Amino acid sequence: MGTLAIQGGEPLRRRPFPTIDDASGRDIGDEELALVTEVIRSGKLNRGTGDKVAQLERDFAQYMGMRHCTAVTSGTAALHTAMGALNPDPGDEIITGPITDIGGIFAILLANAIPVFADVDPVTYGMDPLDLERRITPRTKAIIPIHITGSPCDMDPIMRVADEHDIPVIEDCSQAHNALYRGRKVGTIGHFGAFSLQQSKHMTTGDGGLLVTDDDALGERAALFANKGWPNYGSGGRNYVSFGTNYRMTELQAAVALAQLRKLDGIVARRIQVANTITGMIDGLGGVYRPTTYPDCQHVYWFYPLRVVDAEAGASAIEFAKALGAEGIPAGAGYIDKPIFLYDIIRGKQVYGGSHFPWDHQTSGHAVRYDPGECPGCEQALAEMVVLPCNERFTLDDARDIGTAVRKVAAGLRAE
Repeated sequence: MGTLAIQGGEPLRRRPFPTIDDASGRDIGDEELALVTEVIRSGKLNRGTGDKVAQLERDFAQYMGMRHCTAVTSGTAALHTAMGALNPDPGDEIITGPITDIGGIFAILLANAIPVFADVDPVTYGMDPLDLERRITPRTKAIIPIHITGSPCDMDPIMRVADEHDIPVIEDCSQAHNALYRGRKVGTIGHFGAFSLQQSKHMTTGDGGLLVTDDDALGERAALFANKGWPNYGSGGRNYVSFGTNYRMTELQAAVALAQLRKLDGIVARRIQVANTITGMIDGLGGVYRPTTYPDCQHVYWFYPLRVVDAEAGASAIEFAKALGAEGIPAGAGYIDKPIFLYDIIRGKQVYGGSHFPWDHQTSGHAVRYDPGECPGCEQALAEMVVLPCNERFTLDDARDIGTAVRKVAAGLRAE
Protein backbone atom coordinates (compact mmCIF):
# COMPACT_ATOMS: atom_id res chain seq x y z
CA MET A 1 0.00 0.00 0.00
CA GLY A 2 3.00 2.28 -0.21
CA THR A 3 5.28 3.94 2.28
CA LEU A 4 3.63 5.03 5.54
CA ALA A 5 3.05 8.78 5.81
CA ILE A 6 4.83 8.81 9.16
CA GLN A 7 7.90 7.51 7.27
CA GLY A 8 7.65 10.16 4.54
CA GLY A 9 5.04 8.59 2.25
CA GLU A 10 1.86 10.15 0.89
CA PRO A 11 -1.02 10.36 3.41
CA LEU A 12 -3.96 8.18 2.52
CA ARG A 13 -6.46 10.97 3.18
CA ARG A 14 -6.32 14.76 3.36
CA ARG A 15 -10.02 15.63 3.66
CA PRO A 16 -11.29 16.18 7.23
CA PHE A 17 -13.80 13.78 8.70
CA PRO A 18 -17.21 14.88 10.02
CA THR A 19 -16.77 15.75 13.69
CA ILE A 20 -19.04 15.48 16.72
CA ASP A 21 -17.84 18.94 17.77
CA ASP A 22 -20.01 20.69 15.16
CA ALA A 23 -22.89 20.16 12.74
CA SER A 24 -20.68 18.31 10.25
CA GLY A 25 -20.92 15.16 12.33
CA ARG A 26 -24.25 15.58 14.11
CA ASP A 27 -27.82 15.10 12.94
CA ILE A 28 -29.02 18.47 14.25
CA GLY A 29 -31.16 20.79 12.17
CA ASP A 30 -34.65 22.00 11.35
CA GLU A 31 -36.50 19.65 13.69
CA GLU A 32 -34.59 20.90 16.74
CA LEU A 33 -34.86 24.50 15.55
CA ALA A 34 -38.65 24.27 15.21
CA LEU A 35 -39.14 22.99 18.76
CA VAL A 36 -36.65 25.46 20.26
CA THR A 37 -38.41 28.30 18.41
CA GLU A 38 -41.71 27.13 19.86
CA VAL A 39 -40.27 27.35 23.37
CA ILE A 40 -38.71 30.76 22.77
CA ARG A 41 -41.96 32.18 21.42
CA SER A 42 -43.87 30.80 24.40
CA GLY A 43 -41.54 32.57 26.82
CA LYS A 44 -41.69 29.46 29.03
CA LEU A 45 -38.09 28.38 29.47
CA ASN A 46 -38.40 26.66 32.86
CA ARG A 47 -39.91 23.21 33.36
CA GLY A 48 -42.31 24.62 35.94
CA THR A 49 -44.02 26.75 33.31
CA GLY A 50 -43.54 24.79 30.10
CA ASP A 51 -44.40 21.27 28.98
CA LYS A 52 -41.39 20.03 26.98
CA VAL A 53 -39.44 18.53 29.91
CA ALA A 54 -42.47 16.61 31.10
CA GLN A 55 -43.12 15.39 27.55
CA LEU A 56 -39.49 14.28 27.19
CA GLU A 57 -39.71 12.33 30.44
CA ARG A 58 -42.87 10.57 29.29
CA ASP A 59 -41.55 9.88 25.79
CA PHE A 60 -38.15 8.58 26.89
CA ALA A 61 -39.67 6.37 29.59
CA GLN A 62 -42.01 4.90 26.97
CA TYR A 63 -39.15 4.52 24.48
CA MET A 64 -37.16 2.57 27.06
CA GLY A 65 -40.17 0.57 28.28
CA MET A 66 -39.77 1.97 31.79
CA ARG A 67 -42.26 3.58 34.16
CA HIS A 68 -40.21 6.58 35.28
CA CYS A 69 -37.77 9.08 33.75
CA THR A 70 -36.18 12.14 35.36
CA ALA A 71 -34.58 14.69 33.02
CA VAL A 72 -31.53 16.41 34.50
CA THR A 73 -28.64 18.66 33.54
CA SER A 74 -25.91 16.10 32.72
CA GLY A 75 -24.93 12.46 32.80
CA THR A 76 -23.09 13.18 36.05
CA ALA A 77 -26.31 14.63 37.46
CA ALA A 78 -28.20 11.51 36.37
CA LEU A 79 -25.78 9.28 38.29
CA HIS A 80 -25.83 11.58 41.33
CA THR A 81 -29.64 11.65 41.25
CA ALA A 82 -29.73 7.83 41.28
CA MET A 83 -27.44 7.82 44.29
CA GLY A 84 -29.52 10.54 45.91
CA ALA A 85 -32.54 8.27 45.58
CA LEU A 86 -30.59 5.40 47.20
CA ASN A 87 -29.31 7.79 49.92
CA PRO A 88 -26.08 6.10 51.12
CA ASP A 89 -24.62 6.85 54.51
CA PRO A 90 -21.34 8.79 54.58
CA GLY A 91 -18.50 6.36 53.95
CA ASP A 92 -20.64 3.75 52.22
CA GLU A 93 -18.99 2.20 49.16
CA ILE A 94 -20.09 2.22 45.54
CA ILE A 95 -18.37 -0.13 43.10
CA THR A 96 -17.78 1.03 39.54
CA GLY A 97 -15.34 0.58 36.66
CA PRO A 98 -11.88 2.16 36.28
CA ILE A 99 -12.32 3.21 32.62
CA THR A 100 -14.66 6.17 32.82
CA ASP A 101 -15.02 9.93 32.84
CA ILE A 102 -14.21 11.63 36.13
CA GLY A 103 -17.81 12.89 36.33
CA GLY A 104 -19.02 9.42 37.25
CA ILE A 105 -16.58 9.32 40.17
CA PHE A 106 -17.49 12.83 41.30
CA ALA A 107 -21.13 11.73 41.40
CA ILE A 108 -20.16 9.06 43.93
CA LEU A 109 -18.18 11.55 46.03
CA LEU A 110 -21.04 14.07 45.89
CA ALA A 111 -23.14 11.37 47.57
CA ASN A 112 -20.48 11.25 50.35
CA ALA A 113 -19.66 7.69 49.30
CA ILE A 114 -16.33 6.01 48.56
CA PRO A 115 -15.58 4.84 45.00
CA VAL A 116 -14.33 1.25 44.77
CA PHE A 117 -13.12 -0.11 41.45
CA ALA A 118 -13.77 -3.55 40.00
CA ASP A 119 -11.51 -4.62 37.17
CA VAL A 120 -12.65 -5.00 33.57
CA ASP A 121 -12.26 -7.67 30.92
CA PRO A 122 -9.28 -6.40 28.87
CA VAL A 123 -10.94 -7.39 25.59
CA THR A 124 -14.58 -6.27 26.04
CA TYR A 125 -13.88 -3.53 28.65
CA GLY A 126 -16.94 -4.71 30.61
CA MET A 127 -16.94 -5.07 34.41
CA ASP A 128 -15.48 -8.41 35.54
CA PRO A 129 -18.19 -10.13 37.66
CA LEU A 130 -15.62 -12.21 39.58
CA ASP A 131 -13.59 -9.17 40.54
CA LEU A 132 -16.81 -7.32 41.36
CA GLU A 133 -17.79 -9.97 43.89
CA ARG A 134 -14.45 -9.87 45.70
CA ARG A 135 -14.77 -6.08 46.11
CA ILE A 136 -18.11 -6.28 47.94
CA THR A 137 -18.11 -5.43 51.66
CA PRO A 138 -20.91 -4.87 54.21
CA ARG A 139 -20.75 -1.17 53.27
CA THR A 140 -21.35 -1.65 49.53
CA LYS A 141 -24.40 0.46 48.70
CA ALA A 142 -24.55 0.25 44.87
CA ILE A 143 -22.85 -1.16 41.78
CA ILE A 144 -22.33 0.96 38.64
CA PRO A 145 -21.38 -1.10 35.57
CA ILE A 146 -20.27 1.14 32.71
CA HIS A 147 -21.24 0.26 29.15
CA ILE A 148 -18.07 1.85 27.84
CA THR A 149 -17.60 2.74 24.13
CA GLY A 150 -21.17 1.60 23.41
CA SER A 151 -20.59 -2.08 24.28
CA PRO A 152 -22.83 -3.71 26.92
CA CYS A 153 -21.33 -5.20 30.06
CA ASP A 154 -22.10 -8.86 30.77
CA MET A 155 -25.16 -7.99 32.82
CA ASP A 156 -26.53 -11.44 33.76
CA PRO A 157 -23.63 -12.43 36.04
CA ILE A 158 -23.38 -8.87 37.36
CA MET A 159 -27.07 -8.95 38.30
CA ARG A 160 -26.65 -12.38 39.92
CA VAL A 161 -23.90 -11.00 42.15
CA ALA A 162 -25.99 -7.92 42.95
CA ASP A 163 -29.10 -9.96 43.74
CA GLU A 164 -27.19 -12.39 45.96
CA HIS A 165 -25.97 -9.46 48.06
CA ASP A 166 -29.16 -7.37 47.74
CA ILE A 167 -27.27 -4.43 46.17
CA PRO A 168 -28.96 -2.07 43.68
CA VAL A 169 -27.40 -1.59 40.23
CA ILE A 170 -27.10 1.74 38.39
CA GLU A 171 -26.23 1.18 34.73
CA ASP A 172 -24.04 3.94 33.30
CA CYS A 173 -25.34 4.14 29.71
CA SER A 174 -23.74 7.47 28.85
CA GLN A 175 -22.00 5.98 25.80
CA ALA A 176 -24.51 3.26 24.99
CA HIS A 177 -27.89 4.59 23.84
CA ASN A 178 -29.80 1.68 22.25
CA ALA A 179 -27.10 -0.89 23.00
CA LEU A 180 -28.67 -4.33 23.46
CA TYR A 181 -27.81 -7.07 25.92
CA ARG A 182 -29.51 -10.31 24.87
CA GLY A 183 -32.45 -8.43 23.41
CA ARG A 184 -32.79 -5.95 26.28
CA LYS A 185 -31.84 -2.29 26.08
CA VAL A 186 -29.07 -1.34 28.46
CA GLY A 187 -30.48 0.85 31.20
CA THR A 188 -33.49 -1.43 31.67
CA ILE A 189 -31.69 -4.33 33.35
CA GLY A 190 -30.51 -2.78 36.63
CA HIS A 191 -32.48 -0.68 39.10
CA PHE A 192 -31.54 2.56 37.30
CA GLY A 193 -30.29 3.47 33.83
CA ALA A 194 -28.35 6.76 33.56
CA PHE A 195 -27.84 8.46 30.18
CA SER A 196 -25.80 11.47 29.08
CA LEU A 197 -26.89 13.99 26.44
CA GLN A 198 -23.50 15.70 26.19
CA GLN A 199 -22.33 16.98 22.78
CA SER A 200 -20.62 13.75 21.73
CA LYS A 201 -23.33 11.28 22.74
CA HIS A 202 -25.69 9.43 20.40
CA MET A 203 -28.44 11.94 21.16
CA THR A 204 -27.43 15.35 22.46
CA THR A 205 -28.65 18.60 23.94
CA GLY A 206 -25.10 19.94 24.36
CA ASP A 207 -25.30 18.89 28.00
CA GLY A 208 -28.07 17.05 29.76
CA GLY A 209 -29.02 13.70 31.23
CA LEU A 210 -31.85 11.21 31.63
CA LEU A 211 -32.42 8.70 34.43
CA VAL A 212 -34.89 5.81 34.09
CA THR A 213 -36.22 3.22 36.51
CA ASP A 214 -39.09 0.77 36.72
CA ASP A 215 -39.28 1.06 40.52
CA ASP A 216 -42.04 3.42 41.67
CA ALA A 217 -40.41 4.34 44.99
CA LEU A 218 -37.01 4.97 43.40
CA GLY A 219 -38.62 6.96 40.58
CA GLU A 220 -40.39 9.23 43.06
CA ARG A 221 -37.26 9.77 45.14
CA ALA A 222 -35.16 10.50 42.04
CA ALA A 223 -37.64 13.13 40.82
CA LEU A 224 -37.62 14.78 44.24
CA PHE A 225 -33.83 14.73 44.56
CA ALA A 226 -33.37 16.47 41.19
CA ASN A 227 -35.89 19.16 42.19
CA LYS A 228 -34.72 20.27 45.65
CA GLY A 229 -37.11 17.84 47.35
CA TRP A 230 -40.04 19.89 46.04
CA PRO A 231 -43.03 17.84 44.81
CA ASN A 232 -45.40 19.27 42.20
CA TYR A 233 -42.93 21.98 41.21
CA GLY A 234 -44.70 24.68 39.23
CA SER A 235 -48.19 23.57 40.17
CA GLY A 236 -48.29 23.73 43.95
CA GLY A 237 -47.01 25.52 47.00
CA ARG A 238 -43.57 25.17 48.49
CA ASN A 239 -43.34 21.94 50.43
CA TYR A 240 -39.79 20.61 50.71
CA VAL A 241 -40.14 16.98 51.72
CA SER A 242 -36.61 15.61 51.22
CA PHE A 243 -33.00 16.57 50.61
CA GLY A 244 -32.03 17.27 47.02
CA THR A 245 -30.43 19.63 44.57
CA ASN A 246 -31.46 21.61 41.50
CA TYR A 247 -30.76 19.47 38.46
CA ARG A 248 -33.80 20.68 36.51
CA MET A 249 -33.46 20.47 32.74
CA THR A 250 -34.62 23.58 30.87
CA GLU A 251 -37.39 23.63 28.27
CA LEU A 252 -34.80 24.58 25.62
CA GLN A 253 -32.75 21.45 26.30
CA ALA A 254 -35.86 19.30 26.34
CA ALA A 255 -36.98 20.71 22.98
CA VAL A 256 -33.70 19.63 21.41
CA ALA A 257 -33.87 16.25 23.15
CA LEU A 258 -37.38 15.57 21.85
CA ALA A 259 -36.22 16.08 18.27
CA GLN A 260 -33.09 14.00 18.91
CA LEU A 261 -35.08 11.15 20.42
CA ARG A 262 -37.10 10.85 17.21
CA LYS A 263 -33.82 10.44 15.30
CA LEU A 264 -32.06 8.10 17.71
CA ASP A 265 -32.89 4.82 15.97
CA GLY A 266 -31.51 6.16 12.69
CA ILE A 267 -28.42 7.66 14.30
CA VAL A 268 -27.52 4.38 15.98
CA ALA A 269 -28.24 2.36 12.83
CA ARG A 270 -25.89 4.56 10.79
CA ARG A 271 -23.10 4.26 13.36
CA ILE A 272 -23.46 0.48 13.33
CA GLN A 273 -23.34 0.46 9.51
CA VAL A 274 -20.16 2.54 9.48
CA ALA A 275 -18.55 0.37 12.15
CA ASN A 276 -19.50 -2.84 10.38
CA THR A 277 -17.86 -1.53 7.21
CA ILE A 278 -14.63 -0.85 9.08
CA THR A 279 -14.79 -4.25 10.75
CA GLY A 280 -15.29 -6.03 7.45
CA MET A 281 -12.08 -4.49 6.13
CA ILE A 282 -9.83 -5.21 9.11
CA ASP A 283 -11.07 -8.56 10.37
CA GLY A 284 -8.23 -11.07 10.42
CA LEU A 285 -5.33 -8.62 10.64
CA GLY A 286 -2.60 -10.07 12.81
CA GLY A 287 -2.25 -8.26 16.14
CA VAL A 288 -5.02 -5.76 15.31
CA TYR A 289 -8.45 -6.71 16.58
CA ARG A 290 -12.00 -5.52 15.97
CA PRO A 291 -14.25 -4.53 18.91
CA THR A 292 -15.39 -7.57 20.89
CA THR A 293 -18.82 -7.86 22.51
CA TYR A 294 -20.45 -10.53 24.62
CA PRO A 295 -22.71 -13.04 22.79
CA ASP A 296 -26.12 -11.76 21.66
CA CYS A 297 -25.18 -8.13 22.27
CA GLN A 298 -25.36 -5.04 20.06
CA HIS A 299 -22.49 -2.54 20.16
CA VAL A 300 -23.57 1.02 19.26
CA TYR A 301 -20.11 2.58 18.72
CA TRP A 302 -19.80 5.80 20.65
CA PHE A 303 -16.38 5.39 19.15
CA TYR A 304 -14.69 2.47 17.40
CA PRO A 305 -12.22 0.82 19.80
CA LEU A 306 -9.41 -0.95 17.96
CA ARG A 307 -7.22 -3.30 19.99
CA VAL A 308 -3.52 -3.39 19.08
CA VAL A 309 -1.46 -6.13 20.73
CA ASP A 310 2.14 -4.94 20.69
CA ALA A 311 3.79 -8.38 20.65
CA GLU A 312 1.72 -9.45 17.63
CA ALA A 313 1.40 -6.18 15.71
CA GLY A 314 5.01 -5.10 16.01
CA ALA A 315 3.93 -1.72 17.37
CA SER A 316 2.30 -0.26 20.46
CA ALA A 317 -1.13 1.35 20.46
CA ILE A 318 0.59 4.75 20.77
CA GLU A 319 2.76 4.08 17.70
CA PHE A 320 -0.22 2.74 15.77
CA ALA A 321 -2.36 5.79 16.58
CA LYS A 322 0.41 8.17 15.54
CA ALA A 323 0.82 6.36 12.24
CA LEU A 324 -2.92 6.53 11.59
CA GLY A 325 -2.88 10.25 12.39
CA ALA A 326 -0.17 10.79 9.79
CA GLU A 327 -2.42 9.04 7.24
CA GLY A 328 -5.16 11.60 7.94
CA ILE A 329 -7.21 9.39 10.28
CA PRO A 330 -7.96 11.04 13.66
CA ALA A 331 -6.95 8.40 16.20
CA GLY A 332 -5.89 8.35 19.82
CA ALA A 333 -4.25 5.79 22.08
CA GLY A 334 -6.36 4.80 25.08
CA TYR A 335 -9.63 6.38 26.19
CA ILE A 336 -7.99 7.81 29.31
CA ASP A 337 -4.27 7.87 30.11
CA LYS A 338 -4.51 5.51 33.10
CA PRO A 339 -7.10 3.94 35.41
CA ILE A 340 -9.26 6.75 36.73
CA PHE A 341 -8.28 6.07 40.36
CA LEU A 342 -4.61 6.85 39.57
CA TYR A 343 -5.44 10.50 38.85
CA ASP A 344 -4.25 12.66 41.75
CA ILE A 345 -7.70 14.02 42.60
CA ILE A 346 -8.86 10.48 43.48
CA ARG A 347 -5.63 8.81 44.56
CA GLY A 348 -4.88 11.62 47.00
CA LYS A 349 -8.24 11.05 48.76
CA GLN A 350 -8.64 14.76 49.38
CA VAL A 351 -11.62 16.47 47.76
CA TYR A 352 -13.34 18.30 50.65
CA GLY A 353 -11.01 21.01 51.89
CA GLY A 354 -8.10 19.66 53.91
CA SER A 355 -10.04 16.62 55.11
CA HIS A 356 -9.96 13.04 53.85
CA PHE A 357 -13.73 12.73 53.94
CA PRO A 358 -15.40 10.34 53.10
CA TRP A 359 -12.41 7.96 53.13
CA ASP A 360 -11.81 8.65 56.82
CA HIS A 361 -14.94 6.60 57.55
CA GLN A 362 -13.01 3.44 56.63
CA THR A 363 -10.85 1.54 59.09
CA SER A 364 -7.18 1.41 58.19
CA GLY A 365 -7.29 -2.36 57.73
CA HIS A 366 -10.09 -2.15 55.18
CA ALA A 367 -9.24 1.10 53.41
CA VAL A 368 -9.64 1.05 49.64
CA ARG A 369 -6.36 1.21 47.72
CA TYR A 370 -5.77 3.22 44.56
CA ASP A 371 -2.44 1.81 43.45
CA PRO A 372 -0.96 0.64 40.14
CA GLY A 373 -1.70 -3.04 39.61
CA GLU A 374 -5.06 -2.95 41.39
CA CYS A 375 -6.88 -3.46 38.07
CA PRO A 376 -4.51 -5.23 35.67
CA GLY A 377 -7.25 -5.89 33.11
CA CYS A 378 -7.90 -2.15 32.91
CA GLU A 379 -4.20 -1.38 32.50
CA GLN A 380 -3.96 -3.90 29.67
CA ALA A 381 -7.09 -2.56 27.99
CA LEU A 382 -5.84 1.03 28.02
CA ALA A 383 -2.37 0.01 26.81
CA GLU A 384 -3.88 -1.79 23.80
CA MET A 385 -6.75 0.55 22.89
CA VAL A 386 -6.74 2.75 19.79
CA VAL A 387 -9.74 5.07 19.54
CA LEU A 388 -11.18 5.63 16.06
CA PRO A 389 -14.00 8.10 15.35
CA CYS A 390 -17.46 6.90 14.33
CA ASN A 391 -20.51 9.13 13.99
CA GLU A 392 -23.78 9.32 12.11
CA ARG A 393 -22.52 11.63 9.36
CA PHE A 394 -19.72 9.32 8.24
CA THR A 395 -20.21 7.99 4.73
CA LEU A 396 -19.26 4.48 3.74
CA ASP A 397 -16.33 6.05 1.87
CA ASP A 398 -15.19 7.55 5.19
CA ALA A 399 -15.43 4.10 6.75
CA ARG A 400 -13.50 2.53 3.89
CA ASP A 401 -10.74 5.13 4.24
CA ILE A 402 -10.41 4.22 7.92
CA GLY A 403 -10.32 0.50 7.12
CA THR A 404 -7.77 1.00 4.34
CA ALA A 405 -5.58 3.12 6.61
CA VAL A 406 -5.66 0.50 9.38
CA ARG A 407 -4.58 -2.17 6.91
CA LYS A 408 -1.84 0.08 5.51
CA VAL A 409 -0.47 0.96 8.94
CA ALA A 410 -0.65 -2.65 10.16
CA ALA A 411 1.32 -3.86 7.14
CA GLY A 412 3.84 -1.01 7.24
CA LEU A 413 4.61 -1.23 10.96
CA ARG A 414 4.88 -5.00 10.85
CA ALA A 415 7.32 -4.79 7.93
CA GLU A 416 9.39 -2.21 9.76
